Amino acid sequence: MAMSRTRKTVLIITGILGGLLLAVILGVAIIVSAFRKGEPVIRDNSVLALRVAGSLPDFTPDDPFKKYFGGPDQSLTGLVMQFKKAKVDKRIKVILLDVNMSGVGWGKAEELRDAITDFRSSGKPVYAYMEFGLNKEYYIATACDKIIVPPPGELFINGLAADVMFFRGSLDKLGIYPDIYQIGKYKSAGDMFTQKQMTDAHREYINSLLDDLYSRYVNAIAQARHKTPEEVRTLIDNAPYNAAKAKEAGLIDESTYHDDLEKQLKKSLGYKDSDPFTLVKGSDYRDISPESLGLNKGERVAVIYATGDIGSGSSENSPSGEQSIGSDTVAKALNDAAADKSIKAIILRVDSPGGSGLASDIIWHAVEAANQKKPVVVSMSDVAASGGYYISASASKIVAQPSTITGSIGVVAGKPVLRGFYDWLGISNEYVLRGKTAGMFRETEKFSDEERAKFEDWIKTTYYQDFVPKVAKGRHKDAQSVDAVGQGRVWTGAQAKERGLVDEFGGLDRAIELAKQLAKIPADKGVERVILPYPQTFIQQLLSGGADNTSTQVQQQRAVFAALPEDARRALRFMALMDRMKNGETMLLMPFDLRIK
Repeated sequence: MAMSRTRKTVLIITGILGGLLLAVILGVAIIVSAFRKGEPVIRDNSVLALRVAGSLPDFTPDDPFKKYFGGPDQSLTGLVMQFKKAKVDKRIKVILLDVNMSGVGWGKAEELRDAITDFRSSGKPVYAYMEFGLNKEYYIATACDKIIVPPPGELFINGLAADVMFFRGSLDKLGIYPDIYQIGKYKSAGDMFTQKQMTDAHREYINSLLDDLYSRYVNAIAQARHKTPEEVRTLIDNAPYNAAKAKEAGLIDESTYHDDLEKQLKKSLGYKDSDPFTLVKGSDYRDISPESLGLNKGERVAVIYATGDIGSGSSENSPSGEQSIGSDTVAKALNDAAADKSIKAIILRVDSPGGSGLASDIIWHAVEAANQKKPVVVSMSDVAASGGYYISASASKIVAQPSTITGSIGVVAGKPVLRGFYDWLGISNEYVLRGKTAGMFRETEKFSDEERAKFEDWIKTTYYQDFVPKVAKGRHKDAQSVDAVGQGRVWTGAQAKERGLVDEFGGLDRAIELAKQLAKIPADKGVERVILPYPQTFIQQLLSGGADNTSTQVQQQRAVFAALPEDARRALRFMALMDRMKNGETMLLMPFDLRIK
């Protein structure tokens, strides 16, 4: 049938408008690139203003369009590099650190504390300024020389709380039965669907995690504020505090406004009243290259970032900040780094609660193969558990922060049974089968006894013949000892080190130092970090054709997802997990609904 004239006109106009929009975007990109400033002029006796805020992903490319999509404007790696540059930059005398509300976990918080401590070893001070502080923000601030809160500011250091969400009640109301099987006494990823409250085993390890994290939190505050742990526990029990009370209790050093603090800094640095105060913005200092200060030079070390849920195919790194681990992308990066003779060692930076068992195994195999050619060191971020630990297990060394969440060596799989939900909607269906177990994954029927026996045997094979033996091989242990510390139990980095699942404490910098040792690079020599694969900016994705129909649809879904309330996002994420499980996909997943604040 011939296309109508009206429809043809609409298509032509739509095409023209789309082309104009693309031209505008490309034009803006060209203008931004053309007028982008070179390295800024940094005067002697300067104060560097840095900021802790937002999600602080491990790494994000420098993309001027990212902020228009609600993405993070800085990364943990970038912020730590700011401290490293300022440490050796003689023009920078002080860092003024604005500590705002942040979404970082406890592992990243410790890495920031390490960066602050390293900077202070140069003899230069760091002053923390915070208007409102919760536990994690205050924890970061205590690593600084002084903590300043404005008069109307508040400290809500009320102690740690673990929040665990369960969906069984909702599923019951909808007529959905979670037919789930999990291996490991402590494997609780399936409990969110099968339980309405914590099991005894679940409660046991949650309490163990909280005890370990809380003890370290208290001791860090006590050391920084020159108090006993008992005094700190009493102060926490009596929180919250306004600025005046916090100063009286010795939790902060001063209560003053930001402009008055700048005047104090000006005076302490010897400025005359008539001199302009030189405050270098972090966004400007980002344009100072590490190489200009003698950093990031030397033998090449690949750094591969594995952030988000693990799945098959390509990794996602959207402008809005959403990230995921694709087995194809990460395996290729590992293979490329292993084949590149100019690269002397590989760092795999893991921040993942796990995901697909198949995808995790593909990445594990790539790590194992790369490790035969050159040292592979894993640096664990906030979380490297279940599948996140699986992909780490065969590395030469594993480095984690004491508060990293790791372990969770266990397996969960199953299917949602929708019979009650379909009855509620008035939907009926029938199956015509060929094969004794062809109906194993029928979404309206529970597993039969025979199907369940076969299903459970298959899951046990994944755990006892894949997960446990591969961890045992990588960690140079026997399978029985790995099974004993496995069983799906989640550990902090400190607990994992005691049990031989982690080698050393530290962040990315410590992992690089270990990689240098293993690659026989002299300790006094620097290295060049090579990011593989380097994430594309929005414009690069557009020009490379990366924004095809499929990825565009994904981006649209993520935009809607990001606009939802946090708890709604969590619920939908777990519903998506059940959808992946209904076809029998084995999941190596920690209970990542756990939030400790």
